[in-house]
Amino acid sequence: MSETINIIGLAGSIRRKSITKVLLQAAQKVAPDAMQITLFPLNEIPIYNNDVEVEEGFPPPVAELRQAIAHADGLILATPEYNGSLTGVLKNSIDWASRKGLLAQKPVVTMGGSPGALGATKAQEHLRQICLHLGMYVMPKPTIAVPKLPDKIVDGQLTDELTCKFLKEQMEQFYHWVVRLKE
Repeated sequence: MSETINIIGLAGSIRRKSITKVLLQAAQKVAPDAMQITLFPLNEIPIYNNDVEVEEGFPPPVAELRQAIAHADGLILATPEYNGSLTGVLKNSIDWASRKGLLAQKPVVTMGGSPGALGATKAQEHLRQICLHLGMYVMPKPTIAVPKLPDKIVDGQLTDELTCKFLKEQMEQFYHWVVRLKE
């Protein structure tokens, strides 16, 4: 692993103590040295409105998100599960980012976790369908769906060794996925 790649991570939760963000931060820590993961906060992204896009252009936070994605080699989309699906925050950000085909052919991997027993699997299914619809290159496996995620976090850090091991494997595979797609 010698080629450095730049990855943008989006957490589908904007809570101050977001367990989804903790999961992404853990991925940052276990990622290969040649994979630089930058977390982009979604707190300031306004609700998508085509009138705004057409009449005023992209609002500054959206323009920043789009620029970060445009310069990234790939994306990590992390989501909790709200009512059996991904969060509105993440879907809204994807809606803004997808304009003018920006997400097409962008390598992506998903992950999620929840307090429940399914680890956001339904949310990831919906998220992956959206990504495929947009023409993104979705890494098929390994997938990360962490059940009982809050129980695996101590003082804001993911401490479960098995989960960290799975994250490390996913990040290594994603590194190779992105490099292969760049060729």
